[in-house]
Amino acid sequence: MIKKFLETGKIVGTHGIKGMVRVQPWSDSGEFLCGFKYFYLDPDGRERLEAAAVRPHGAVVLIAFKGTDSIEKAEKLRNRTVYIDRDDASLPEGRYFIDDLIGCHVYDADSGAEYGVISDVSQTGANDVWHIKKDGKEYLLPAVEEVIAAVSPAEERVEIRPMKGIFDDED
Repeated sequence: MIKKFLETGKIVGTHGIKGMVRVQPWSDSGEFLCGFKYFYLDPDGRERLEAAAVRPHGAVVLIAFKGTDSIEKAEKLRNRTVYIDRDDASLPEGRYFIDDLIGCHVYDADSGAEYGVISDVSQTGANDVWHIKKDGKEYLLPAVEEVIAAVSPAEERVEIRPMKGIFDDED
């Protein structure tokens, strides 16, 4: 199911005494969040915050929200998940939001056999790893160009050509 509001990070602390927060980004780069004016604190978009400033800072992103002008106000936001509106985002061709991949059925690109459903995505640095569940078992699939044949989140469908040994006992 395509969601309108997407999880994009977590407020992990404050920065300074004027209300700035530190956000751990759940994206390829903290730079991605710099293009947003509005952030949300719930998956339905009811709690909207307007950003006065957004900038990467090492492994986190610093955000100053309008109206959050003290460390006490910022502290109340700690541990909250931050969402963005899908309509405010654009991704390059071949890139997908993790939220859109979760729940997609995974099929063999050649035979059409179903391997299972994507239940999670781990970001390892080198490449993402898709967690595929079927019949109580979990399989880990490297999300690399050689394996992924087609991705269609709108149809909740992914087609792959898996490496030997991932879904069977082959060497």
